[in-house]
Amino acid sequence: MAIPLIYNVRSVKARWASAIVAVLGIAGTVGVFVAMLSLARGFRATLVASGSYGNALVLRAGAPSEMMGAITLDSVKIIQDAPGVARDSSGPLVTQEVVGVVPFPLLSTGTDANVQVRGVSANVLLVRPSVKIVQGRMFQPGLSELIVGKNASASYAGLTLGNTVNFGGGRWQVAGVFDAGGSSFDSEVWCDARIFNEALKRPENIFQSVTVHLATPESFQQFKDAVTADPRMNVDITREVDYYSKQSRTMTTLITVLGGVVAAIMAIGAVFGALNTMYSAVAERGREIATMRALGFGGPAVVFSFLVEALLISFVGGVVGCLAVLPLNGLTTGAMNWQTFSHLAFAFKITPELLVKGVIFALVMGVLGGLLPAIRAARLPVATALREL
Repeated sequence: MAIPLIYNVRSVKARWASAIVAVLGIAGTVGVFVAMLSLARGFRATLVASGSYGNALVLRAGAPSEMMGAITLDSVKIIQDAPGVARDSSGPLVTQEVVGVVPFPLLSTGTDANVQVRGVSANVLLVRPSVKIVQGRMFQPGLSELIVGKNASASYAGLTLGNTVNFGGGRWQVAGVFDAGGSSFDSEVWCDARIFNEALKRPENIFQSVTVHLATPESFQQFKDAVTADPRMNVDITREVDYYSKQSRTMTTLITVLGGVVAAIMAIGAVFGALNTMYSAVAERGREIATMRALGFGGPAVVFSFLVEALLISFVGGVVGCLAVLPLNGLTTGAMNWQTFSHLAFAFKITPELLVKGVIFALVMGVLGGLLPAIRAARLPVATALREL
């Protein structure tokens, strides 16, 4: 015979002060848990959004990232002539790129942060059609002009339309602002690759990566096989989306592990809070429990009843914690991208899946905090407790 659920609800209401303490402890833990996971999810989503399934990225063989790449102009010409490359009236849709980091002062603090500057070809907007100019115009090839991502424009001093900034020994004018759809490119500054090579004092015929817009996404293998089979080439070829997904792993793992450690430490405190609440309930309700046992409610029914109370408290705590962090969704923050050593702006990404995980995490804490007190309640000597009535 089961104890009615209304009994548990009334019991929690009667002990509302201690229940609120347990709820707040669980809510705080769940809030941290969901916030850290949403940070990792947002960072990964920002980087992965930078890649397109219809683009291929060509790097020097063995290069872990663009920063370590080196591809000659002769290799670029071979890539341009390979099968599977998309073409239009202007020629093959291929952009050879140079990547570097330049310090710019953050508007929020005034301190310098590394901004990734990407030298690109003039046809880059055709290679990456998701990138749109939203203010001004595209830079003119051969001139010291920049187009900047919308996050970079909003985050750093001087990177607004029409301004002139100094770096690499030259003066650069901001000709336009682009929107890259929430990808990592929104935190970058783009300019002519050849001019940027000159500013960095690098050889004019050496680039760090080549991005190819494929004729169709299915053309990837044809393109890869043709280029890698050429004895003049020593390159690695991946889909652009796979490259950026791999780039996100280090930081997302770090955030997830650190968040897990913090949440675990807080969870221990929350479990002890739930234990204290439930043990107090057992101590105060010894005679009630004995009376229920005398009326025919068995030990398993008492255990289940106390677990229901603990789960009710933890469920409320989980919901409160999720609601507390929900306003963070979409909030832009920034962190160092350890693959490129540049500052990357990204947003918290709180999904229904994360909210469900937060509530489940709360329920687990409720079970851990309520099981031992529930077992103790079921083992209370009935005769001894009834003599106290």
